[in-house]
This record gives sequence, C-alpha cells and structure tokens, in this order.
Amino acid sequence: MRTMCAVVLAFEAVVIALAVPVAIQLGGYSPAVAGGVWGGLAAAALVLAALQRFAWGHYAGWVLQAAFVVSGVLVPGLFVLGIVFAALWVAGVWLGRRTDAIRAAREAGASAGAGTGAAEARRDG
Repeated sequence: MRTMCAVVLAFEAVVIALAVPVAIQLGGYSPAVAGGVWGGLAAAALVLAALQRFAWGHYAGWVLQAAFVVSGVLVPGLFVLGIVFAALWVAGVWLGRRTDAIRAAREAGASAGAGTGAAEARRDG
C-alpha cells in the first residue's frame, strides 16, 4: 500500500506544482501567494511520498488530499484536480491493501510449504 500511495503523491506533486501558473493566470493571485499555497502543497506531497514508510505519513497523505480539494475553493478548476487525486489516493489505498494481503498470503503459503517439506525430510532421515 505504501508504494502505491507514494507513487500517487509523487505524481500529485508534479500536478500541484503546475497549478501555480494556473492560479496566477486564472485565479488572479500574485506569484508569491500562488507559490506559497500550491508550491507548499507540492513540496508537502513530495516529502510525504518519501515518508510513506511511516504510518503517520499515510495519515498525513489524507490531510494533504483534503487540503488540495479545499484549495479548489480559491481556483475552481483545481477543485476538479483535487477530486481526481483524492479518488486516485483512495484507489491506491484500496489496491495497495489488496496487494499487501495477496503478498502476505503468498508468503504464508510459501512458509507453510517450506516448513512441511522440512518436517517430512526429518521423518524420512
């Protein structure tokens, strides 16, 4: 799950950074404000992509998704992008958990199979 979420955050960082000129042109915000708001969100997304190995980093990713959606209040076109990335985040969490469960089941099966083979070898030996 953490890998999927990190990938979503990395791509989101690029899109949020590209939202700075959009906020300047369409939103009419000064470069300092647009850079501060959306540049800060982009930097946070990049940092959180690297911090997905920690449980709190995952929860902070949820906060970032909410912040990006809320920033759509300032520039309505970015609201749509916020919803898209929030949906990608949910899909990443869902697919990541599913992948982790499949991987854990496969490893448990491999461990059980290896343990059974060793027990049979001891009985035969």
